[in-house]
Amino acid sequence: MGNLTPKELGYYFPAEFAPHEATWLSWPHKEASWPGKIEAIYPYYAQFIKVLSQSEKVRINVANEAMKTFALKYIEQAGADLSQVEFYFNPTNDAWCRDHGPAFLINPAAEQKKVIVDWGYNAWGGKYPPFDLDDVIPTLIGNQFNIPVFHPGIVMEGGSVEFNGTGTLLTSTACLLNPNRNPHLNQDQIEYYLCNYYGVEQILWVDEGVVGDDTDGHIDDTVRFVNEDTVLTVIEENSEDENYPLLQHNLKQLKQMRLLNGKQLNIVELPMPDAVIWEDQRLPASYANFYISNKHVIVPTFRCAKDDKALSTIQSCFQDREVIGIDSTEIIWGLGSFHCLSQQEPAV
Repeated sequence: MGNLTPKELGYYFPAEFAPHEATWLSWPHKEASWPGKIEAIYPYYAQFIKVLSQSEKVRINVANEAMKTFALKYIEQAGADLSQVEFYFNPTNDAWCRDHGPAFLINPAAEQKKVIVDWGYNAWGGKYPPFDLDDVIPTLIGNQFNIPVFHPGIVMEGGSVEFNGTGTLLTSTACLLNPNRNPHLNQDQIEYYLCNYYGVEQILWVDEGVVGDDTDGHIDDTVRFVNEDTVLTVIEENSEDENYPLLQHNLKQLKQMRLLNGKQLNIVELPMPDAVIWEDQRLPASYANFYISNKHVIVPTFRCAKDDKALSTIQSCFQDREVIGIDSTEIIWGLGSFHCLSQQEPAV
C-alpha cells in the first residue's frame, strides 16, 4: 500500500452503531488490575459475552489452552452461544481491549475491504508496565487474518476517541494532549494523525474526564455518539460533587460545537451514578461506558438508585436495540467497564 495513509486510500473507522462482524476481547487475568477481587468479576464478564454472542461473533485473546479452558467454564455457565465464541492465542498483559486491540477501518469499494491500524500503546502514559504484549496485539491479529496493518508510530488508545461514522471524531484534551502520551506533538499534529489514520474530517475536543479515571480522561466515560448527530453526555446532578464543574464545562463545550454540515449536536444528558468508593478510592463509574452490539446496548450498572433512569435514558436513544444493564460494581474496581474491555470489528 506504499506510503499512503488509510484516509488517502479511502478507509475510515465506522461508528460503533454500524454493523459488526465481531467483538474482540482480551480475557482478564491480571490480578493487579482487580487486587483481591479478580475472581468476582468473571460471572459479570461472562454475562457480557453471553449478550454479545446473541448477535455477533465474540473473538477472545487468551494466552494458552489453560486460560481458554478456564474462560470456557465461565462462558458456558453464563449460557453464551458457544458457536459464536472464538479463541485466539494472543497473550496479553491486561484486559483493556478497547485500548490495545486493533482499530479496524473499512473501505467497501476497495479490493482489500478492511485494514488495521496498530497505534503505539504505553498503558496510559507508562502507568502499568509491562505492556509489551498488549502493544503488539493489533499486528498479531492482522497477521492471523491476513489483514494489512498500518503503524502510525504514535501513542493512541481506543477509549480516547469516539466516532459518528460520517467524518467526525470526538476526543478530550485531558487525555490526548497529556505529555505522558506524545510529548513531541502539539494539538494540530495530533489532529493530523487522527484524521489520516482514522479517516475522519473533523476533530471535536472536550477538556475534561471524570474523577478517578486513570486514563487521564477517556471520552468513553463522558460523551458518546448514539447516531451521527446525537450524543449522550454524563452530567453530575449534585453540585457539591467534584465531577459537577468538570462535566458542566464539557456540556458547555458540546453546546458550542458544529458538525461538518453546520448542525449543532443533539445533546441528551445522562446522570452519573452515585460515587463508587472502594478502599478509599473513588472509581470512574460512568453509565457512558456502555457498548453497542448489533442488537443490544450493554450498560454498566452500579447497584444505585440512578441505574433505572440511566437505562431508560439510553434506551430512548436506541429504538432499534434492547438496552441491557449488567452489574459492573466489581468490574469497575479495575477502573474501566464494558466499553473499555471490548473493541468492535465492523462488518463490510
